Amino acid sequence: MTTEAAGAYEQRRALAAAALAAHKLDSVLITHLPNIRYLTGFTGSNAALLLTETSADLFTDPRYTIQAAQQVSCRVRIARGPLLERLVIRVAKLRIRRLGFESTHLRYDQHALLAERLPAALKFRPCARFIENFRMVKSEAEIDLIRKSVITNSAALERALASFEPGMRETAFAAEIDYRSRQLDAEAPAFETIVASGARAALPHARPAPVAMAQPGVVLVDMGALQAGYCSDMTRMFHLGKVPPRVASAYQATLDAQLAAIAAVRAGVTAGDVDRAARKVLKSAGLAAHFVHSTGHGLGLEIHEAPRVGAGDRTVLQAGMALTVEPGVYFEGEFGIRIEDTVVVTTAGCEILTPTSKDLRVLP
Repeated sequence: MTTEAAGAYEQRRALAAAALAAHKLDSVLITHLPNIRYLTGFTGSNAALLLTETSADLFTDPRYTIQAAQQVSCRVRIARGPLLERLVIRVAKLRIRRLGFESTHLRYDQHALLAERLPAALKFRPCARFIENFRMVKSEAEIDLIRKSVITNSAALERALASFEPGMRETAFAAEIDYRSRQLDAEAPAFETIVASGARAALPHARPAPVAMAQPGVVLVDMGALQAGYCSDMTRMFHLGKVPPRVASAYQATLDAQLAAIAAVRAGVTAGDVDRAARKVLKSAGLAAHFVHSTGHGLGLEIHEAPRVGAGDRTVLQAGMALTVEPGVYFEGEFGIRIEDTVVVTTAGCEILTPTSKDLRVLP
């Protein structure tokens, strides 16, 4: 752990601690691992963080004794049993009376244990998106990490395309993408890589199938890299064989919608405004009914973060938010089109991080 990294985590914890009073809390229990990583730098698979206005205690198990000492600047408490059992003792010692918990992440059995073991006088309060609200706006260091992940992701696609062969199975091409990403130092895919061809591309979240990619037909590739903890996300379209006019028309309409949405991104507008810009274009093209998901989402330590760039979302965009912009149209039994970039909100508009061409490329 570097001094600079420790300082960043300490600053984040200080900001979160300062917000406790506004939520009428003495302390908050953080159990969602990405939130723990955001606040401490800890990357293990088992942890809980107890944060008060004046202290921060990370609870983990003996497997992570060395790792936690290397990564974490706050107090580390090694539990030789259930973490929450040890945490209850700490809560009692600190005489906490109002404890918040991550209501969208704490498991039912964990909640039941705490409800049983915590003092009856303690108020155990749900606190949704407490840390996620801080995470929406990225620091320059975080944006640099997302940018590196985006570049790795795009380079992996180009390397995988160099190995593309006619008759290749969707699963094989997805595996090639993941392999190339690992070669470029990604920790893992940011999500399960999507390769869907022909009529299967009409499934927005299709899983690669052990079938040869349909020829002639579209090929939809949705992929992301997880690198140094941060995610990227990109969707590009290809075509095997000559592009039919219907596909070309749908592709152009989707591209126009994506460019309109990107043009709408800037600090001060709402996420819903960006979604509306994409839908307006597709409505004009007579394709509104074929756009079945939101226009995008935030990303960072997780592939899906706030804000949701969807219809009616009133979240006001701020400079430093990292978003995807990914409208799509889907025709059951025929094909689907989606085009996606990762962007960062600025005061004047946005910076498009994704360098990969958005041309509809024809594969051999």
